Amino acid sequence: MIRNLREELREALKNDQIVPYFQPLVGLRSGQLVGFEVLARWMHPTEGVVLPNTFIPVAEEDGQIGQVMEQVLAQACAVALGWSQALSISINVSPLQLQEGQLAEKIRAVAGTAGFPLNRLVAEITESALIGNCEVAMATLESLKAWGMCLALDDFGMGYSNLHHLQAFPFDRLKIDASFTRGMTGTRESRKIVAAIVGLGHSLGLSTVAEGIETEAQADMLVSMGCEIGQGWLFGHPVPAEEVPAVIEAKGQHNLQRADPIITTEISLNLEALPSQRLAQLQAIYNGAPVGLCFLDRNMRYVSLNKRWAEINGLPIAAHIGRTVSEMIPHVFPLFESHLRRALSGEAVIDHEVRRPKPHAPGQEIVVLVSCQPAFDEANEVVGVSMALVDITDRTRAEEALRESEAHYRNMVELNPQIPWTAAPDGKVLSVSERWTTLTGYTVAEAIGSGWAKAIHPDDLPATETAWKRSLTTGDPIDVEYRLYLADGSYRWMRARGFPRRGPQGEIVRWYGSVEDVHERKAVERALRRLSGRPED
Repeated sequence: MIRNLREELREALKNDQIVPYFQPLVGLRSGQLVGFEVLARWMHPTEGVVLPNTFIPVAEEDGQIGQVMEQVLAQACAVALGWSQALSISINVSPLQLQEGQLAEKIRAVAGTAGFPLNRLVAEITESALIGNCEVAMATLESLKAWGMCLALDDFGMGYSNLHHLQAFPFDRLKIDASFTRGMTGTRESRKIVAAIVGLGHSLGLSTVAEGIETEAQADMLVSMGCEIGQGWLFGHPVPAEEVPAVIEAKGQHNLQRADPIITTEISLNLEALPSQRLAQLQAIYNGAPVGLCFLDRNMRYVSLNKRWAEINGLPIAAHIGRTVSEMIPHVFPLFESHLRRALSGEAVIDHEVRRPKPHAPGQEIVVLVSCQPAFDEANEVVGVSMALVDITDRTRAEEALRESEAHYRNMVELNPQIPWTAAPDGKVLSVSERWTTLTGYTVAEAIGSGWAKAIHPDDLPATETAWKRSLTTGDPIDVEYRLYLADGSYRWMRARGFPRRGPQGEIVRWYGSVEDVHERKAVERALRRLSGRPED
């Protein structure tokens, strides 16, 4: 225990025993190192490392706080001068120093002596430092800002939290107190406070820094809220100057461990605009969507909805807000109540088809696809349901008409004595009616490609193939008769006709045709020849 703290602190300053320690500051979205906060440590010859909460109050009371800050800053600037230009250092400013009026000149002098650029310095000021002579504080901060320094309001949310300070003073960052960060995973209140601070920072164009991050869950929550920079034991404890190079060298490791999943889930929501512009963009997307969209709270009350949803329900937007789904559409609600409840329990329900009465059209109905997506807060608790409605009435009617048309076509084909077929441009048969099997006894599969030729009488095959090749070459319709062997060993005369379908460039894209049983006609023709004395074929 240090017995004569004041005297020993004076000796410590004379002997350069007050030194900087450096705690990493990390970009939460990228996982990359962005700088360090400089923290004073007293390297006591017998007590070891003495933390600042022991000696800083004494230094302030004894008028030595300025000397402590200058000594620590000078060493930090000298050390950081050899780092990457992208890394900043943050220093804590005592309320007493801010009220003295000489702080800006002292910081510039110390940094200038070390050759350290002021645009790599961040001054962290607590709100208590702004209480008192605001004119002096404003002049000091404006000077630091004009020289390129970044200004951070430290421990925001603790103590005063006067919003006037954010409006009046030229701050660039808000630092969220560690007590709120640590409480996020345990209490809803802490989560909401942190989310509110981050949102406030965004709305004012300020970046946010969260202190006291100790777990991956806290870091992930902060990223989902939009917090930019993190600090805490998860990223590293304060270390002396000689250990900083190892921290810088290892800066990419944390990024590899945890940043990628966060970026993947958030990138689709990362509209490059200020909050007000993002809201306008999202509102335009919301209202312009051809799909009905709404958001319901846990009690199934409408929080928001777009124009298309209101049109599908046949009621104005304003009539929905604050009322439950069951109140607005009591006859339709039971059709998807179970899906809503599943979503409120955390399950997504996608594309469930519902037939519902058409508003203001008695006896008519519309068909919609309903999707219910649970919305989770930072602690993975369901806070509501996002619903989407797609009117598929026209599509459903078209599909039903097509199915009916196809059924009629199939019936027509079955009743048609002819056998329809299709072939590719090269003459390979692609399809043939089931009547082929009924008539010939061969399977449809046996006719596909060039299989049909195996059933033709050998005497008729050459002429048939020659006619087919001629049509394939010239594109002229084919009309040929031949004898077809049946599975029972008999044969029948058939007539095959086909016509080409051409594409936009005149090329043949498909052949369509039919095979007709002409055996009875051929028999009559032969009989007439015999009666007339003409030779038979």
